Amino acid sequence: MDIDKLFKVPKLPAGSNKRRLPDNPTPEMLKRMRIEAESSEPAANTVDLNGSGSRDKGKARAVTVEDEDEEGQQSMEAEFAPGGDADYFAEEDDEGRFFGGGLTREQKDILNIFDRAGGEEAREDLEEMNAVTVRRLLTRFERAANKNQDQRSKYPDDPTKFIDSEADLDVAIKALLPLAQSPVLAYPEIIRSGAVEKLIGLLSHENVDIVIDVVEVIHEFTDEDVGNEAEDEDEEEGTREEALKQLIQSFIDNAILELLVDNLSRFNEEEESDRQGLFHVLGIFENILGFNAELSTQLVSKTKILSWLLKRIESTRHDDNRGYAAEILSILLQNNRQNRLELGKLDGVETILKILARYRKRDPVDADETEFMENVFDVLCSALGEPEIKQQFLDAEGVDLMVLMMKDKMQARSRAIKVLDYAMSGPAGTAACETFVEALGLKTLFSSFMGGKVGKKQKTATGHAASEDTAHTLGIVSSLLSNLASDSPARIRLLAKFVENNYEKPEKLLEIRDAAQTRLKATDKEIEDEKKRMEAEGEEIGPEMEDLWYLRRLDGGLFTLQTVDYILAWIVMEDDGVRAHVQKLLDRKNQSLKDVVRTLQVFLDNVDEDTAEASPDGALSQREILRNLIAFLEAC
Repeated sequence: MDIDKLFKVPKLPAGSNKRRLPDNPTPEMLKRMRIEAESSEPAANTVDLNGSGSRDKGKARAVTVEDEDEEGQQSMEAEFAPGGDADYFAEEDDEGRFFGGGLTREQKDILNIFDRAGGEEAREDLEEMNAVTVRRLLTRFERAANKNQDQRSKYPDDPTKFIDSEADLDVAIKALLPLAQSPVLAYPEIIRSGAVEKLIGLLSHENVDIVIDVVEVIHEFTDEDVGNEAEDEDEEEGTREEALKQLIQSFIDNAILELLVDNLSRFNEEEESDRQGLFHVLGIFENILGFNAELSTQLVSKTKILSWLLKRIESTRHDDNRGYAAEILSILLQNNRQNRLELGKLDGVETILKILARYRKRDPVDADETEFMENVFDVLCSALGEPEIKQQFLDAEGVDLMVLMMKDKMQARSRAIKVLDYAMSGPAGTAACETFVEALGLKTLFSSFMGGKVGKKQKTATGHAASEDTAHTLGIVSSLLSNLASDSPARIRLLAKFVENNYEKPEKLLEIRDAAQTRLKATDKEIEDEKKRMEAEGEEIGPEMEDLWYLRRLDGGLFTLQTVDYILAWIVMEDDGVRAHVQKLLDRKNQSLKDVVRTLQVFLDNVDEDTAEASPDGALSQREILRNLIAFLEAC
């Protein structure tokens, strides 16, 4: 057996055009060989945009290979090397091993176009970025854009007249991508040269492929991490951000948002390139909104982005763009009342509920769809911050749907509890609270509160979900106690839950209270250590620092402690049996209702003015309720 025959790739016949370089070729030799190659392959000078030129070239090379049978010859014509690598057999080492350049014929044709457009200078531009390089790339781009525009206007019905200029424009646009690595150097020149106007103008180009190229470049330019890869960047972070700010503002001034939204309908997502182009458009929206969240109002008011996003996420087939659309929708509604109300005008609440209803009986199939589902839930939670949306949610039977989701115990269960917390909070949530009790939600709610059985499929997501579910469950109970009218059947049913089974639910509340106190003590110790360090270093502790520490305390257990003590105060005031049981349990831990009073006093001192105002129907405000509870507990 000949081992060499087993492990060596068969070489090309002697008639091939393969050439081997010496070990150390000189630059002159490389240049001469390049000229000879170009003159010997005139067909490479004309490349069809649809790839026909590259296919013909491949066939021409394939017929030089002599195979022993016809079947082998056909397979060689179809793909003469693994992966279609044009250099697979042209690059080998001294021992006959073949590596190839890693590029297909089509990719090499693109590089050839790039070489012809700029020659050696174009390659040098990629190696060293300076002011001259930036201007040269921008000049090439401007010339290519002008030439293509001129030829398209002269010969609108004859593509053969402008096809070459379109190829050159494609190359010139992609050649701008490296400029994103030097924003401080390149972005001011992009603005000054008028390239911004050219790029924005090309968003209306007749060829969607050109639009996709432009979108990719703008997406790269507006990335918040532009320039971070440059290790030799000496400018400060603020300078880089200032350059990005100026470029984004220039894009905004040239109506980029409106043009991008107009292009959304042009993409055919059956095509991979169009799908990628759409993904980049959504990425531009995220980049711009991440830089300036206030632009979300302009984006919604001046375009039809909301209606497009709602239609896109309504699709039954999940993909990356559907998930990205849900994420953008969530960003648009964050802390923006105007956009939330606009969502309501478009019947967005009903659309979202229809989408979420699909997850009542089934779980998402993978992590990407799970993220999509959570983003849609977040959109609904954000919108429910407005009283008008709460009413629409109630009219669309959203409360009933969420109660059913809680009972079904799928992955959507936790998110349904969160939605109900948002829907039932505040005076505007009173109607939702009443509907919740009527829909028999109390049994399911307290089952979750007591740590009832969890569905098998939900056990995979019980990590942080348990504590999150507890927080939202406490929020729902708090809203029920605040909003349900005294002596109403719904309130009586609620209070009965705290009495049944030998006061097991007040005992559970005290367990949660102990855990929150333990967390809060650790957080307070960290803050106290920081204070001592700052005082030792002579740093001034101002009101802003005090506010930051208070927020840390809320995250570190204070918020849970406040909610639990708010509920305890209500049920202690409402029922004598509960009061006696709670006092007995607190006494065992050397505590009393005075500790609850101290927590509520901190709560009262930090109530926001917005939530402190009384509702129009005469219900007590949050501040008034806290004062009354504190007064009762102090009298006990």
